[in-house]
This record gives sequence, C-alpha cells and structure tokens, in this order.
Amino acid sequence: MTAAAPTSPAADAAAPDGPPTWLPLAAVGCTLVLWASAFVAIRHLADDFSAGALSLGRLVVGSLCLAAVALPRGLPRPSRRDLAIIAVIGVLWFGVYNVALNEGEQRVDAGTAVMLIQVSPVLIALMAALFLGERFTRNLGLGLALAFSGVGVIALSTSPGGNRDVLGVVLCLVSALVYSVSLVLQKPLVGRLPAVQVTWLACTVGAVVCLPFAGQLVEEAGDAPASSVWWLVYLGVFPTAIAFTTYAYALRHMDASKLGVTTYLVPPITIVMSVVFLSEAPPTMAYLGGVLALVGVAVARRKPRERLRPADPEAATAAAGS
Repeated sequence: MTAAAPTSPAADAAAPDGPPTWLPLAAVGCTLVLWASAFVAIRHLADDFSAGALSLGRLVVGSLCLAAVALPRGLPRPSRRDLAIIAVIGVLWFGVYNVALNEGEQRVDAGTAVMLIQVSPVLIALMAALFLGERFTRNLGLGLALAFSGVGVIALSTSPGGNRDVLGVVLCLVSALVYSVSLVLQKPLVGRLPAVQVTWLACTVGAVVCLPFAGQLVEEAGDAPASSVWWLVYLGVFPTAIAFTTYAYALRHMDASKLGVTTYLVPPITIVMSVVFLSEAPPTMAYLGGVLALVGVAVARRKPRERLRPADPEAATAAAGS
C-alpha cells in the first residue's frame, strides 16, 4: 500500500469532507454548559419533585429525544452479551445514578455535588487497573489519596444551612461510582455499536427501571408549577439528549484525552450558574476539597513518561512524530 501524499494544514482545513475546526469546539462548549446546567436544574427542582419522580420524568423525555436521533440510523442489533451490558449500564448509569444524584442534591448544593462527581475519573482509572489489567502506577495511588482527601474535606465542610449532611455527600459518591463502572463497561461496547444507539437503549432501560415512581411523577407534576414541569422537560431534552449527542460528535472529531480534560470546566461553570440562578454556592471549605479532588484526578490521569534508549532509532523517530 502506497502512502498518501502529504497535504498542507490549509488544504486539510479546506477539505470538504472534514468539519470546520470551530464546530467540534462548539460542540464541546455546548456539552459542558448543558451538563453544568443539569446540576443547577436538579437543585432548583428539589422542592417540587422527589428523586425518583424527577429521574423517571427526565429519562422518559431523554429516551424519546434520543430515539429521534438513533432510529434514523437503523435499528441496533446488539448481541445477547451486548444487550446484557447495555441493561447493566441502563440500570446503573441512568437508573441508580440519577436517583442517587437527585436525592443527593436534595441535601447538598449543586456546586458541591458536581465537585464530588468529578472524582469519577480516579475511580475509572482504579477499576481499569483492577479489572482491565492496566498498571497501578504511583501517580494513580497519589491521585487516589489526594482525591479522597478532597472528598473528606467536602464531607466535613459546613453546608449553607449550618448543618453537615454526610448522607448527601455519600449519595453523590454513589453516583460517581456507578457512573465510573458504567463507563468501564461501555468502553468496549461503543467499539462495536454506535454510541448514540447505546445511549438511547441504556436511557430507555433506565426509564423502565424507574417506572415504579410513575405514580409519584403524575402526582407531583400535577402539584408543581408549570415552570418546574418545563424545567423537567429541559433536563430530558438538553443535558440528556442534546448534550450526549454533541459529546459523541466532539469525541468523533477530537482527541479523547484532550476532550476528557475539558470536563474540569464543569464545576466552575456549575458554581457560577448556581450563584446566578439559585443564589447558592458551596461552603468555603468545600472549595478546598474540590481543588484537592481535581488535583488528584489530574495526577491520577497523568501517564508516566517512558524512557527511550538512545540505541532505538525507530522508537525515537516515533516519539518525534507524536
């Protein structure tokens, strides 16, 4: 096979089959803002909807919207094994995650919740080392220590109401844990099936799991103001259906490691939104805990540099071109 002739960057940018360079960046920005807004909307709806009812409403709306994106691509035909994995992801990521997070945000503010969810990359790295055969590095161990020191500081911080609510912190950590397990399970799955179709099927499973809350949803939606019902619809359409779609688009056109770093922007965006729309911010000590947790995540994700031997010209050439 002959190599293609090299092209200039200008020619690449002008290639008709590639998207404009700004489009994936816009998709990332849209995803981050919508995901941050979800934490604020959940906190806003805490007085009108219980955790289970809010989860069911959001997942039903999200499943319907995702179906409109996924089905035009054809009906997915996963194997029985893949269906089993999708079912587990649906139960954990879309069912348990949403119920635990919604209940957690009944007790802690949106900024605190999002800082706790951000420890999930450390948990993912730990599970990859334990179950996928990846190395348990010194950076991972140090990152774990820093991240969970931050979680401890957040748990001990004083809430705006003056009370400590460790249960709210634990519930947010449960959400982070099941989210991490789900991503580890999803990693090989999306290599065989389109990501949007996997997300739609899992979201639908989550909605089915939450059906026992249907009575509460009907009753609470009837008592809630119309604006709160529309906020529930917003959660299903924008942070669920649209944000997952824009994230999948960005992932297709950007380096995965660079895209993963952008999620560090979600906590500050959430805190700003929470202050503006809810007049609510995390307690002072929680900021220190959040910084510790994010530093731990950064350290855990840092890969140790491999030393190249001078006598290995092929390796040196490969490194120079990376």
